[in-house]
Amino acid sequence: MSETVRYTYRLRPGRAAEAALLAEWGRCRWLWNEAVHQQKTGRKPTFGKLSKLLTETRARNAWLRSGSQVAQQQTLRTYAAALDHSFKIKGRGRPKKKRKKDALPSLEYTTRGFSVKDGRLRLPNKVTVPVVWSRELPSEPTSVRVYRDNVGHWYASFVVRRGTTEAPEAGLAGIGVDWGVKTTATTTDPAFDLPHLGHRRRCAAELAKAQRKMVRRRRPKGQPQSKGYQQAKRQAARIAKKAARQNTHDARVWAKSITDHHALIAVEDFKPKFLARTTMARKAADAAIGVCKKELIERGTRAGRKVVLVPPAYTTMTCSGCGERANLRLGLGVRTFECAACGYTADRDLNAARTILATAERHRASADDVRHLIASFRGGGSGAVRAGNPGPAREGKPPGLIHGDR
Repeated sequence: MSETVRYTYRLRPGRAAEAALLAEWGRCRWLWNEAVHQQKTGRKPTFGKLSKLLTETRARNAWLRSGSQVAQQQTLRTYAAALDHSFKIKGRGRPKKKRKKDALPSLEYTTRGFSVKDGRLRLPNKVTVPVVWSRELPSEPTSVRVYRDNVGHWYASFVVRRGTTEAPEAGLAGIGVDWGVKTTATTTDPAFDLPHLGHRRRCAAELAKAQRKMVRRRRPKGQPQSKGYQQAKRQAARIAKKAARQNTHDARVWAKSITDHHALIAVEDFKPKFLARTTMARKAADAAIGVCKKELIERGTRAGRKVVLVPPAYTTMTCSGCGERANLRLGLGVRTFECAACGYTADRDLNAARTILATAERHRASADDVRHLIASFRGGGSGAVRAGNPGPAREGKPPGLIHGDR
């Protein structure tokens, strides 16, 4: 069996190549904004209509004709897919215009628009970019996405096919995972707990220094920013990205250890987004609960484990020993759970993790009870995932949600 994954590599474009990529991005961004304008006129722009408009526009404008038609078509295809997705999911906003000062360059090429030769990525208009090959490609790529991050680094993300590797036989039956801030993940087995490592907190002083430098060098609105300001901005972005990468690495290592040893993984379906509006926003962001949850669900699903998302309601108030629910909600200052019915006493997070596992076992959840699929790439229309990260559930198996038979 094989699976579709993404292999991402660093690019080292020269001045001429970078200028050509930015010029191509300017054309694609203009097309995206024109598609948004078509949407605002009341007409739903499908890819067929947009493709026809692209042909007519290229015939009139030599500036647009000088760019790659493949990249321009892929931009419109991505826009049409995003628009369809917004109609299907209630509450999702429509695609918006991409402003030059905000939007990061991103170009898509299919097999007609790129090739890999002599260790270099060859793009239309004789653009050749050296690639830092950190590992070999498992197969011929079917498409590539060339993009630049907020630090200024360029990357190429290839979509390839590779053989699946079977997960090792699970030595333990099941594990429950409860999310928190003091401890990022508390499990039923303390050996698999994920402590709060505080990578962002360690970088906070250095990041604040870089941000103060940005403020001092910032020019009034309407004036172009100086090179010193741009340099300070890149330095701040580099510090923030370092902490984010450390959190992602720790989440992957932890999720792999959970997946390799357990056949059933019961995960609290906790959504940390609301914490951004509380006094715990900074510490919650440092804990990176969303990243850990995403990695655990994807790796477990990919390995064929039983992954269950359990609603977080009443998990802290319910006794994992007898199943009795407390009458009053426990405050955040109360760290020990005491059951008035049976006298069971345990740490509140450990009791919640055991309750989550008991809920998953009681309802006999299967491997396909994941509530939603988390895409691990931008513009997830191709069905590919990052190499090393698990992807969607197996083909033919629709996802579901275990809410219990309440």
